[in-house]
Amino acid sequence: MDWASLRAAHIPTEVRPAREVRSLDGFGAVVLGGALYAGRWHRDARRFARRFGRPLRELPVWVFASGPLDDSTDGGADGNAFGAKSIHKYAARLDARATALFGGRLESTARGFPASAMAKNSAGDFRNHDRIDAWAKDIVAQLG
Repeated sequence: MDWASLRAAHIPTEVRPAREVRSLDGFGAVVLGGALYAGRWHRDARRFARRFGRPLRELPVWVFASGPLDDSTDGGADGNAFGAKSIHKYAARLDARATALFGGRLESTARGFPASAMAKNSAGDFRNHDRIDAWAKDIVAQLG
């Protein structure tokens, strides 16, 4: 996510791992994101969405995931991408204003199984920074 776009628009922005958030008091909006692993949204993002479901439905919320190790999400047609079902389910529960699925990144030096096995054939950076920036700017416009 391009937090610089939010900060440049003078929108107070705080970035925290989902597992460390204890309360949404004082927040006027939430952008919730996480990586996709084997087609599932990151466990911490799923737990956050469940734990704060009620207060999140009362705030403007945007949901995103990163993970496909190709450029399949660049056209913006995320609906059929591997893992899209997982994030769209949570976005619907939270009444999110928008949902996005972005390409991911996998270092060639990834450790652990299955990351190291995947890195042999799929290592690379598949994030489309222009698309991510455009999505962040849309959030700015909606909050402005």
